[in-house]
Formats: sequence, C-alpha cells, structure tokens
Amino acid sequence: MSGHSKWHTIKHKKGATDAKRGKIFTKLIKEITVAARTGGTGDVDSNARLRKAVTDAKGQNMPNDTIDRAIKRGTGELEGVNYEEITYEGYGIGGVAVLVETMTDNRNRTVAEIRHIFSKNGGNLGEAGSVAWMFDKKGLIIVDKAAKSEDELFEIAIEAGADDVQTDGDVYEIYTSPENFEAVNEAVKAAKIEPQAAEVSMIPQTYIKLAGDDAKKMLKLYEAVEDNEDVQNIYANFDIDESEME
Repeated sequence: MSGHSKWHTIKHKKGATDAKRGKIFTKLIKEITVAARTGGTGDVDSNARLRKAVTDAKGQNMPNDTIDRAIKRGTGELEGVNYEEITYEGYGIGGVAVLVETMTDNRNRTVAEIRHIFSKNGGNLGEAGSVAWMFDKKGLIIVDKAAKSEDELFEIAIEAGADDVQTDGDVYEIYTSPENFEAVNEAVKAAKIEPQAAEVSMIPQTYIKLAGDDAKKMLKLYEAVEDNEDVQNIYANFDIDESEME
C-alpha cells in the first residue's frame, strides 16, 4: 500500500474518535467559513471550494442550520472569527517531510504550539519552502476494486479529465489536476461508484520507508499534530507497512 492510501486508512480509523470529540465538525465549520470568505460568495453553485466543504459537512451529517451559520460568518452576514490560513513545513522521524495546513485566529499561538509538538515528538519545524517542493497538489479519488473493472474505471476517469489511474492493493487511485478534480469525482459518482475517499491533496513525489520504533514515533508525531485544534490537514512522505500500521 502506498503512502497516500495509508493516509486515508489512518484518517478513516481516526474518524470515529474525532467525530466523538466534535473535531471533525470544528474543522469543517472553519473550512466552510474560510471558503465562503475567500471565494467571495456564499453560493455553492459558483464557489467550488465552498461546494466541496458543504458536501463534506453533509457527509458527516452536519445540520443544515450549522452549515448556513458558517457560510454567513464567512460572507459577513453574521459576526464571526477571522481565520488566517498558514502552512507550516517541517521534518519528522528519519527526515520525513511534513506539511501542516492550519486555520487560526492567532498565528503566534499556533506556531508556538506546532513547534512544541514537533520538538516534543522528535521532529523539527523548518523554514518556509523547506519541504513543500517535495509535494504536488493533486486531486486523489480512491475507489474499491470491487466497484468496477480497471478498464471501465480508466475510461470513465480519463474521459472526465483524470491524469492517471493506478492500482494499489485492493483499491484504484485516480489522480487529477486540482482544476479537474470535481468533474472527475462527479463522473465517478455518476457511474454509481461511491469513492472511499476523494479530496485535493498534497501528494509526495517520493517516500521514506519507516519500520519498528521509527514508525511508531512518526505515527505518534502525526497524531499529535493532527489533534491540534488549528490543524486542518497534515501530509507527510513516510511509507509504513500495513502490518506495522495496525
């Protein structure tokens, strides 16, 4: 299993715990608010980022009135917190590259907390640009192999504008440009295929293999960063065997 599929495996397992703690709702509300503000409109039909955020929120059974309030805070119709988007870059165990996307109302607090988490867990925060060049921004759609044959899925995806379809264990990975992600995702769903995961993600160009104690330490660092309330997304280029992941 390649690194990016593993991220989704980890996220899926953590999802149940995060939902109980309300963390998923908190992150989604922030994303909806910022998407409405930066997109200049609360209209989901003309704001692609907001449309994706609202779809994700509904997928987590967020009430419509909660979604509406978040949109109105973003457009200024309701008073709300002004979040700033900041990406931090650093190194984990064994030189693993780590990208951390945050939304914060206090950048001094956030950078201090992220730096502390890294140093406490054997990593270190780097300068801007230190690791971002190791990642490519791409749409990633993960589909169970049982859903369609590879030839059928390849045809559906490529015709809709996908760049590539790869096989990885028991799933297919569809890669798109960020611009074509929505069209490809809709084409997959129109073919009555429900993706296991679908998002615009930062995909590592290469991976660093970790095992044993290093693997445990890296996962501990990942979870500690991801648990910070200002963190929206975390990406890293480690590769850990599925048996070790368990």
